[in-house]
Amino acid sequence: MFNARVLDIRSRDEIKGEMRKVGSTSAGIKIMSRKADQRLIKLENVGTKEANIIKQEMLSAGGDAVTHKGTLDHSVGESDLILLGTIHQYEKLIYKLKIQPFTCKDIAAQVEEVLENYDKRDFMLKFPKKEIALDRTLVMGVLNVTPDSFSDGGEFFDAEVAIAHGVDMAEQGADIIDVGGESTRPRSDPVSPEEELKRVRPVVEGLLQKVDVPISIDTRRPIVAKEIIELGAQMVNDVSGLRDPEMVSTVANLNVPVVVMHMLGTPKTMQEKPEYKDVMGEIIGYLRDQIENVVKGGIQKENIIVDPGIGFGKTIDHNLEIIRRLGEMRSLGLPILVGASRKSFIGKILDSEVVDRLEGSLATLVSSVLNGANIARVHDVGESVRAVKIADSIISGKLLGDD
Repeated sequence: MFNARVLDIRSRDEIKGEMRKVGSTSAGIKIMSRKADQRLIKLENVGTKEANIIKQEMLSAGGDAVTHKGTLDHSVGESDLILLGTIHQYEKLIYKLKIQPFTCKDIAAQVEEVLENYDKRDFMLKFPKKEIALDRTLVMGVLNVTPDSFSDGGEFFDAEVAIAHGVDMAEQGADIIDVGGESTRPRSDPVSPEEELKRVRPVVEGLLQKVDVPISIDTRRPIVAKEIIELGAQMVNDVSGLRDPEMVSTVANLNVPVVVMHMLGTPKTMQEKPEYKDVMGEIIGYLRDQIENVVKGGIQKENIIVDPGIGFGKTIDHNLEIIRRLGEMRSLGLPILVGASRKSFIGKILDSEVVDRLEGSLATLVSSVLNGANIARVHDVGESVRAVKIADSIISGKLLGDD
């Protein structure tokens, strides 16, 4: 008896696997998998002339393109486009655009780049003392050495208590420990670099003697990053997205992995009616520009990790959309870090206080991993390590390490 179904397939490898089950030849699988691998690509701010060329070339390749209604009669100067096609059709489009006039060659290069980036998986974090392959999701434990953090309310403000908690996180399976000395909760006031260093220095010194996992310094200040990395930490997490040119040059000289995060405004102002026309488009556009800027400033691209900045200038709806469509950030071709743990949007959905957001945090964590996160920044390390192991196993289709 006949049996029909829609295949819900997420990768080229899965497509090839289904074709093998049918009994296709290796040569056939190689050809047909490119025809089966569908992609939707959005192009923004394309000139009308180029938009019409792209539309026609996509149609001739067997795909299609959605454009503004005024593109055909040139009643608009530019248009966004949504391209609909297979890898095979995009290859034809790219070839044709490279020999077309205007800015078509540049558009072809970016389409080619995002297609390559989207399938990139072989990321490696190169710390000064070790390398970690991102063939699984890494768990970054949060260690706030502040009196006013939203998540722990100063619980680890005492250095000895903070060090003990860091050791505990390492024993529970944290791959990285992220130490911060300044609260970046909404409407928080900044602290001086001197105060920030006073808070984090003894904690980092203590952890370096007791754990062998890489220590990250969560800071917006070049002087803090420089001193703590020279002390022995191996990573910088800058919530301001390396906006400070001095931070760019500092990180370039330190040559360590760095997290570039998207934030709307500053911690003091970021939650004052945040608005976006296209939240994912604006986040990815900002990060793409910032990546280009910091690479020009001397930071090696392979050292960059991107973070959409959950809760940093975003509403509940924005945060949910970011997690749901996180895979779009794979277009940047860099590891993705997500930090949604215990955040206020979880509390609002569940009507719960910070101390009662474990289940919500784990739900956002697993959703993020399934949608493309490579690193998860969390408060509850033990529970998160176990949840991530399940999520990674679902993605790979097997127990990790089981060859």
